[in-house]
Amino acid sequence: MASTIPDPGAARAEVTPPVSDRPARIEAHGIDHIPDSERHGHPRELFSVWAAANVNYLSLVIGGALVLMGLSLWQAVAVTVVGNLFWLLTGFLATSGPAAGAPSEVITRALYGVIGNRVNNAIGGWLVSVCYFALNLAAAATAAFALVEKAGITATTPVKVAVIVVIAALTLAISVYGHALIIKLYLPITLALAGAFTVVALSVFRHADFSYAPAEPLTGVDLWAVIIAGTTMVASGPLSYTTSADFSRYLPRTASPRAITGWTALGAFVPSIVVGSLGAFAATAVDMTDPQNALQKILPGWFVPVFLLALVLGTISINALTAYSAGLALQAVGLRVRRTVSVLFDGTVAVAATLYGVLVSNFLDTVSNALQVIVVLIGPLMAVYATDIVLRRNRYDGRALSDETPGSPFWFTGGVNWAGALSLMAGVASAALCVNTVYTGPVATALGGIDLSMPVGMIVAAGLYVLIGRRAVAATSL
Repeated sequence: MASTIPDPGAARAEVTPPVSDRPARIEAHGIDHIPDSERHGHPRELFSVWAAANVNYLSLVIGGALVLMGLSLWQAVAVTVVGNLFWLLTGFLATSGPAAGAPSEVITRALYGVIGNRVNNAIGGWLVSVCYFALNLAAAATAAFALVEKAGITATTPVKVAVIVVIAALTLAISVYGHALIIKLYLPITLALAGAFTVVALSVFRHADFSYAPAEPLTGVDLWAVIIAGTTMVASGPLSYTTSADFSRYLPRTASPRAITGWTALGAFVPSIVVGSLGAFAATAVDMTDPQNALQKILPGWFVPVFLLALVLGTISINALTAYSAGLALQAVGLRVRRTVSVLFDGTVAVAATLYGVLVSNFLDTVSNALQVIVVLIGPLMAVYATDIVLRRNRYDGRALSDETPGSPFWFTGGVNWAGALSLMAGVASAALCVNTVYTGPVATALGGIDLSMPVGMIVAAGLYVLIGRRAVAATSL
């Protein structure tokens, strides 16, 4: 349970946000501790934050991919539901934000130590976020190119460069202004995207085959291999958000952990289920190997530009969160720069990668393959973090976590909490033995291609942290 230290200003702050966290002002805080006097808001605000980020093109593509992999319609829907249940873990991690008054990038010093956590943030935070930013930006750019063509403008190379830069600029503007603007904008964005995808749903349902099954249904090991691979693919979305405390840390420390978990998880779960299932239904009517163009064939002509704009808006929403967290991760790596500078730097790197990938080479394919391998990392990262919250009973000393000197209680041994580091490495190694993505591990080979990397990595990491992490947790708990 979260600490119940009284916060006399909490109720008042919930109504009137402090000057430091208002939509029209650039957010002043980065990875520093948020004092009780500046805490405000209600957990229900988290619903639209996560909903806007998950009414998106990627969920639609994944839903269609499940059918293309050989599943029947209802098997694909079931896999979509099960994989998205992992949003509960994302919601659970968000409870640590108000408890510490710090973002995830700082809280994880309790897991890995001050120095160890810099490595964690460099790889599991910054690098993964920038890769996702580049991939999502490329997807948004493709939709925007089509929108430009419909406006009668030829998508030449200079036009494509301009489109990518404009989309990135809009995204980074939200990230730079930060928390308060995200809270303010994401409710209307959620409503706008929900309206657009309602029209898509009506069009899809008119053409969908509700009894669809592949001509040669999968059975036995082949069926289970696809079901588990599909579940892992869906679950990789929620598992990648070990940064959910970034968006809850301004809430009063007395905010209900159940409400924080529930509103975060529900905000992401509902649209992910709806849009992912919509992709599966669409795959029974059109060829979802090229979803953007295929769906245009069954959408009303007048709505196609709106649909393309919705794809761009949804991607901006998810990338604004990604860029925001990437900026905090870069600060937590140890670079002494303002959050605004780190966000803009991350955006510049992602734009450069996108331009190179879209206009020059297959770089984005390389990034995509890298992210498939990184699935062996994100599951154990989530598992260790969630286990620490349970063992610590969500009691974090935010001010002590901000201390990066050797005198910090979170310095541990040489700046590393070896209990957390070893648990993570054991989880990653175990997952790597079971993976079947761009390479096949020995366990997956022995099981006929069944990829158990996600559950095995998470179970090993969490189990080992329970066994060897208790002493470190007890020594640094409130």
